[in-house]
Amino acid sequence: TDALGYGDTISRQREQAMEYYYGQPFGNEVEGRSQYVDSTVSDTIEWIKPSLMRVFASGDEMVKFSPHGPEDVKMAEQASDYVNYVFTKDNPGWEIMYSWFTDALLSKNGIVKVWWDEYEEAQREEYHGLEEMEMTALITQEGVEVIEHTEYQGEGYGQEMGGQEMGGQGGQSGMLHDVVIKRSAYNGKIKIENVPPSEFLISREAKNIQDARFVCHRVQKTLSELREMYPDEDIGPEELGAGEDDEFSLFGERESRFGFDESSNFNLGEAQTEEALRQYWLHESFLQTDFDGDGITELRKVCTVGDYVLQNDEIDSIPFVSITPIKIPHKFFGMSVADLVMDLQLMKSTLMRNLMDNMYNQNFGRYAVLEGQANLDDLLTQRPGGVVRVKSPNAIMPLTTPPLEPYSFQMLEYLDGVRESRAGVSKMSQGLNDNALTSHTTATAVNAVMGAAQSRVELIARNFAETGVKDLMITIYELLLKNQDKERVVMLRNEWIPVRPDAWNDKADCTVSVALGQGNKDQQMMHLSQMLQFASQSMAGGLRIVNEQNMYNLGASLVRAMGFQNVSDFLTDPSQIPPSGPSPEQQAQQMESQIKQKELEIKAAEVQIKAQKVQQDAQEAQVDAQLKMAELQLEREQKRAVAIGAT
Repeated sequence: TDALGYGDTISRQREQAMEYYYGQPFGNEVEGRSQYVDSTVSDTIEWIKPSLMRVFASGDEMVKFSPHGPEDVKMAEQASDYVNYVFTKDNPGWEIMYSWFTDALLSKNGIVKVWWDEYEEAQREEYHGLEEMEMTALITQEGVEVIEHTEYQGEGYGQEMGGQEMGGQGGQSGMLHDVVIKRSAYNGKIKIENVPPSEFLISREAKNIQDARFVCHRVQKTLSELREMYPDEDIGPEELGAGEDDEFSLFGERESRFGFDESSNFNLGEAQTEEALRQYWLHESFLQTDFDGDGITELRKVCTVGDYVLQNDEIDSIPFVSITPIKIPHKFFGMSVADLVMDLQLMKSTLMRNLMDNMYNQNFGRYAVLEGQANLDDLLTQRPGGVVRVKSPNAIMPLTTPPLEPYSFQMLEYLDGVRESRAGVSKMSQGLNDNALTSHTTATAVNAVMGAAQSRVELIARNFAETGVKDLMITIYELLLKNQDKERVVMLRNEWIPVRPDAWNDKADCTVSVALGQGNKDQQMMHLSQMLQFASQSMAGGLRIVNEQNMYNLGASLVRAMGFQNVSDFLTDPSQIPPSGPSPEQQAQQMESQIKQKELEIKAAEVQIKAQKVQQDAQEAQVDAQLKMAELQLEREQKRAVAIGAT
């Protein structure tokens, strides 16, 4: 009850903003006078929302994850694609973001809740005419529960054939089975939902959600839903209160949301005749407390209905993410766009009421009537050509109504200028005005005015991107990393990719891709076209400053700027095209094989040369031996001749 948002000033400010957004009466209306209500709050918010949605939802990649090293590049690309897939495909991403931004622009802060939701999938299946082995194989599968079973004798079984009784096929028994089973499997997924600002509470000293001492989400649940959520708890109307305190604290803010069309569904406590449909306030509280008495606080999740505690567990983090358009340093709650322009709506409504009353008096003015000299019924019945009966010529005299002065309309224009400077919504940004095409207004001047007017909106978009959207995507990444331990095959970039988040890096740097500071789409297309022309001329002239991948990136950016999200329908990524010739790895292998072949040839030649040299050496040795033998024989012949001569 002491938390911010529990029927306090912030709740009343949000209640007033909602009433101004719907254009509800101020409460100071006078019977018989104009009761006009201006729509400044609604117009301002509804003109800002298209710009924000175009920034965040016009592309196919809302968030990117940066790798920590070269080995993490593929992981980061897959994480970026899969986190975007989870947000836009597994959850209604557009609706979540639209409601999120609307709550922030209107009610100071927009809140979303993101968590890992585990659920049981059950499917009923019927089988007829199963044999014994088929029946056994079916019912022994994991997660199969038999609901109905019928056993009967099959036709043609048990008949005498050749004096022997034949069983089923292959010698099996002739009994067949009809069975009805329930196939159950536990699964989980990321679930994201918008939290109405009136249902969110936070401690007064909090600066952000994760560091807050107390955060609470209070939501209506029927008794049947509570019993499904907590099957181990034996709860009934005797244990649970009716939540009257919360009904009182929520009544004004909630009624302002549903009062426009009187669609409120406040139907708590004894208002329900059926017990299972009675509604209660479930408080899902996240608080820092020293529950175990060790002197150090831990984060715990405590779910209560009234004073009855349904859950008390220690958890890792608080599953809420917040955005605010105008962040106030050192505070959790910022300012909404409605806070900036609500007073202007009151002033413009007051001026317009006076102007309308003046116009009414100009058309149906007041008269001075001599008492008893005119028929008042004729005078009060105002119709074209009507007759008023009088007893004297000057019985009726019109009272002069001051004319409409131009300064009243100048004041209205001044208030519009104040709104433009506060919220960044100008006539230029709302559409093409009559003066934008005049000869003295250049395109540069128009772009300058539009750029200055939209700078406030761009600041809001950047604030959303760097706080809430980034935190949401990182939370999705961490939940997938912790909880999805099964492989899932999904379509990413027109390919079926198996995804295992538990194999990702446990740390991630998230970059939100927002189209800020780049002008409007027409300007982006013009700039990209010029870059493509320059790149084409550079490649044709032989100036190697771009390659095929650079050209593809330019073309893909141009396709996205045109509003087409599926780039692969128009362009093909060169990195995804299989090479027509041998790959660099194959070329390297071929070159290595050729080098080895040359080395073998050189070695063979060396062996052959060595063999030839050995053979040549052997021949030379043989010749030397023959010469020596000849010399020895000649020497012997000479000695013999000398001996004969001496004799």
